Amino acid sequence: MDLVLDAADRHLLTPYVYPASWPEGEPCRQFLSLFVITNLGALTLYLLFGTLSYYFIFDHELEKHPQFLENQVRREIAYALRSLPWISVPTVALFFAEVRGYSKLYDNIEDSPYGWSGVFFSMLSFLFFTDMGIYWIHRALHHRLLYKRFHKPHHLWKIATPFASHAFHPVDGFMQSLPYHVYPFLFPLHKVTYLGLYIFVNVWTISIHDGDYRVPRLLQHIVNGSAHHTDHHLYFDYNYGQYFTLWDKIGGSYKSPTAFEGKGPRDYLRKLQEK
Repeated sequence: MDLVLDAADRHLLTPYVYPASWPEGEPCRQFLSLFVITNLGALTLYLLFGTLSYYFIFDHELEKHPQFLENQVRREIAYALRSLPWISVPTVALFFAEVRGYSKLYDNIEDSPYGWSGVFFSMLSFLFFTDMGIYWIHRALHHRLLYKRFHKPHHLWKIATPFASHAFHPVDGFMQSLPYHVYPFLFPLHKVTYLGLYIFVNVWTISIHDGDYRVPRLLQHIVNGSAHHTDHHLYFDYNYGQYFTLWDKIGGSYKSPTAFEGKGPRDYLRKLQEK
């Protein structure tokens, strides 16, 4: 995140926002800047990619489903916009630790003993590490002691749209993002790669709520897509994973998506129309 902070300081904050007497490396200034940058960045990613997905990918026929709520899109967006600033508070604390040099993020490819192969491997390990972490955190949030207080608001959306992707209770949203932020404190990761992965995970989160159930046949039971996550919203105890189905299969919570079996929300709508 220091790359983004440095760019903001150089092009906007130092010449136009902060007084010259407040140096760029001052901790309070860094934390305040990170808070603003994180919120603007999260808001931009959510609204930009959520809107593109909603208008160009999401099947609007699903809005006719009996479990699609009245004014649902507006309610999803409103809930997300209320939650994102609160989610950002502990997130910024972790970004601040990164900027102050406590993580294992590095600047140059030469700083990695494995070169480009290390960068490629770190991308794969990031995905598998975070998929594992999110699976267990997500599953824990379904425990009766946590579900009603923190995770139930996200399950209000049975037939989700892309805008439901970030419509979490703040504690729920931060807990499920925690593996992304923990990874660079445990393992070396190139800074640009980390920024790219941060964008990717936000877009992926939107994509599994987009109602597009198409997955290449060979990957249908490997990649956790929108069909899998739709069944999670509908049937509660299945498909907790983020990118892959691996941990659901290990944990006994995997469910073959109903959309692949001719029993999904679209099939249900088709049967209603035939009647």
